[in-house]
Amino acid sequence: MPNYDLVTILGPTASGKTSLATTLAATINSEIISADSRQIYRGMDIGTGKDLAEYTINGKHIPYHLIDIADPGYKYNVFEYQRDFLTAYQAIKEKGCLPILCGGTGMYLESVLKGYRLLPVPENQALRTQLSGKSLEELTSILRQYKTLHNTTDVDTAKRAIRAIEIEEYYLHTPVEERSFPHLKSLIIGVDIDRDLRREKISRRLKQRLEDGMVEEIRRLINKGIQPEDLIYYGLEYKYITLYVVGKITYEEMFRELEIAIHQFAKRQMTWFRGMERRGFTIYWINAVLPMEEKIDFIQNKLNEN
Repeated sequence: MPNYDLVTILGPTASGKTSLATTLAATINSEIISADSRQIYRGMDIGTGKDLAEYTINGKHIPYHLIDIADPGYKYNVFEYQRDFLTAYQAIKEKGCLPILCGGTGMYLESVLKGYRLLPVPENQALRTQLSGKSLEELTSILRQYKTLHNTTDVDTAKRAIRAIEIEEYYLHTPVEERSFPHLKSLIIGVDIDRDLRREKISRRLKQRLEDGMVEEIRRLINKGIQPEDLIYYGLEYKYITLYVVGKITYEEMFRELEIAIHQFAKRQMTWFRGMERRGFTIYWINAVLPMEEKIDFIQNKLNEN
């Protein structure tokens, strides 16, 4: 085990990566660092699929980090994620445990596994004014003109696309000072789920979350003063359900468009992970339908190979 600095468990939405990570944590007595760009927000529980009940295994609570650390409406970024990841990582290592990084936000995962040197990017009001009024298609086209696309997995609203362009423009014209970030050797496990099974699970889970009160969760956030456009910024469930709540689309339109968007998102996640492999990461893929015991045995055997 000491030859690895951490274990990373990644996979598309609805692949079962959280249950695998928590079971592994219970088995090797460890803690989990989340790599989910929306689970960091308090009160955004059902829509982000926190499923905190999964963090209890056989009555044992599995400690987790970087969940519920920011208020909804706040624009958390990758720079902050790197900083907060390091704090959590070092705290877990000090306890003598092997940290487990788990999530599906490709940029967050890669930013710490590759040790990107990032700087906080301020708002560029002049650029925002210049880009306002452009369609998502136009903004995406502009974004593609930059050499390095830092974050394309989530750009599904004009506001998010403008922020992505703002980041690219800042890095293009600002000398990036080297920022200390440790090189981490990680065993990377990918949960591979059949496309048809993934689609079935996504649709079933969406219906369940709506029954569990996802619409009410978003109404509650708006009633607390969170602006609808700030919720729409977070994409997927928060985009489409907010549009329904404010009367822009019908319930049927919301369900149909959201279901399609989640399927597309899962596909983009897999595209990012395959891209990571092309960029030099070794990912050991485990079939999602294998019994949990076999998955854990596979991971432990990999850890013990070194």
